[in-house]
Amino acid sequence: MNMTFPEPRWAVPGLVCEGVTLLAGPPKVGKSWLSLNLALDIAAGRPALGSIEVEPGPVLYLALEDTPRRLQSRMRTVLADRPAPEGLTLSIACEPMPAGGDEQIDAWLTANPGARLVVIDVFAKVRGSAPAGVAAYDADYSAMGRIKRVADRHGVAILLIHHVRKAAAEDFLATVSGTNGLAGAADAVLVLERARAQADGVLHVTGRDVDETDYPLAFHAERGAWEVLDGRASDYLLRDTRSQVIRYVRDYPGQKPKQIAEALQIEAGTVRQTVRRMVDDGQLRAAPGGYYFPAGDSGDGGDDPADEPLSLLSPRHSGEPLPDPG
Repeated sequence: MNMTFPEPRWAVPGLVCEGVTLLAGPPKVGKSWLSLNLALDIAAGRPALGSIEVEPGPVLYLALEDTPRRLQSRMRTVLADRPAPEGLTLSIACEPMPAGGDEQIDAWLTANPGARLVVIDVFAKVRGSAPAGVAAYDADYSAMGRIKRVADRHGVAILLIHHVRKAAAEDFLATVSGTNGLAGAADAVLVLERARAQADGVLHVTGRDVDETDYPLAFHAERGAWEVLDGRASDYLLRDTRSQVIRYVRDYPGQKPKQIAEALQIEAGTVRQTVRRMVDDGQLRAAPGGYYFPAGDSGDGGDDPADEPLSLLSPRHSGEPLPDPG
């Protein structure tokens, strides 16, 4: 308790701290664009994600799924007319960690004592094969531990790009591909979500030295740039949920919130809240029984009972009294 420790070194304050950070997301969601943005901004000392001040320093970017031509093309898009920062070191190859990849990264960090960030895109390319007879959790934890020792030895941030599972989950940590050993060994986990064909996204953040929060982001494809948006992430998530709900209800009118949630793989409480607000805003029409229809649909017939779903408890009829069951 009498010891004095230095404050953690941040590559991106509030987002990427020293140690190992896992950045996960679905394929083609923009993880590589995001990591390239961070690498270029930190190497040049420009605000990260458009607004977060960073301390400049050397950056090692391992683009292990790129060709030189593709990497150059992406950099030209992000940099526009600016020169590439001198503090950026690029490589499209690195040995797997068990075959000496960790020693290669360690040697670069030793030669660049002021380094701020190492990006490995993607982690699967360097983690190596699991030893025979080792449980999956132990193998994942061990693979993370090897690169974490390098990060801790140099007090530097290492960002590992990774994938998520296909199955949806309420807890974003549960979407990270692999066992819990990966997320458990990482110092922080970032999960990037963005609906296909949508510009807005959300970066979920949790970790040992970072506060658990969600950052709303916007992706500008014409310049390959991710930027932090003002406001709460929930506002942008709700907006995106509305667009998914209205498209689904137009294709399948007369659905309940639970059915919509299951079809879209969205949390049921979010759907219930969204459809109520959409009714208030005139985007949906609610029918008795908790069914929802598009508002103003040419065939919805307003409040015509014929548009309501069939139910054994409320049979359709033409206004005549129901026959006496006796």
